[in-house]
Amino acid sequence: MPGQSYRGELPPLTLSQQTLAQQLRVDVERIAIAPHHYLAYSELVAIADYLEDQLTDVAQQRGEVERQDYPISGQTFSNVILELPGQQQAEEIIVIGAHYDSVDAPGGVPGANDNGSGVAAVLALARHFAEHLQSRTLRFVAFTNEEPPFFQTENMGSLVYARRCRERGEKVVGMLSLETMGYFDDAPGSQTYPLGLLDQIYPIQGNFISFVGNLDSAKFVRQVVRHFRQSISFPSEGAILPGAVPGAGWSDHWAFWQQGYPALMVTDTAPFRYPYYHTPDDTVDKVDFDRLARVVEGLASVIGHLGAGD
Repeated sequence: MPGQSYRGELPPLTLSQQTLAQQLRVDVERIAIAPHHYLAYSELVAIADYLEDQLTDVAQQRGEVERQDYPISGQTFSNVILELPGQQQAEEIIVIGAHYDSVDAPGGVPGANDNGSGVAAVLALARHFAEHLQSRTLRFVAFTNEEPPFFQTENMGSLVYARRCRERGEKVVGMLSLETMGYFDDAPGSQTYPLGLLDQIYPIQGNFISFVGNLDSAKFVRQVVRHFRQSISFPSEGAILPGAVPGAGWSDHWAFWQQGYPALMVTDTAPFRYPYYHTPDDTVDKVDFDRLARVVEGLASVIGHLGAGD
């Protein structure tokens, strides 16, 4: 990976980072108010409505909101999309997405970190770029039905969307999947890995954000990691892995891989770090909003570079 991961004590939060952390908390609290998935259908629709309202507010400044509906067993599910048209290179598209459904699991999972954190980051980035024109087109997408039983099936929301992109011949030059991004732990041994050898390469402290892509997305991963490390003082790791490695394709970037688009996942590594993954304890108090705000600010810089065609 280009550059070096930040090491050492984090600098004090800036005023803008403090404000961002507060807004991220507001959105996660709304998203994680109750379990929301295909069996908690009314709650899922309510979250989709909330996201549409938030993105419509953004679109009043610039852009257009679309709700991509599709049926499953007599119910309608929706991807919610905000497009901010580019200027000089409008045909080239950067997709920034996150799934908004929570998992169906015993006890009920509110989904604060998985994936309220990712969806709140999408909203924050959409608000930021509504005020900043880019050369390339930016699309901010909240995907439905990432969790089982739809995971990596025909009815996974991101696959429905990515297939439409391909059918339309759209030039998606990169996709960032924001997935379970808000849990950090400085304790040695808090970070685990799917393959035993990886802990010889990567840190054993779960205090970094990771960027994970497949072999076909290697150039894109390196590009994103380089811009992130140049822009923010926060620990980061990049990994280019075969899709068969457990965890490597466990989010919406997988859907874009299937359509031949470069894509990566931005994540705290979820089950390899987060002890509350897919449990009723995935609640708002587990999310570190101060560190999440730093990550989102770094991503804003990354997307600014990508949007400029860098």
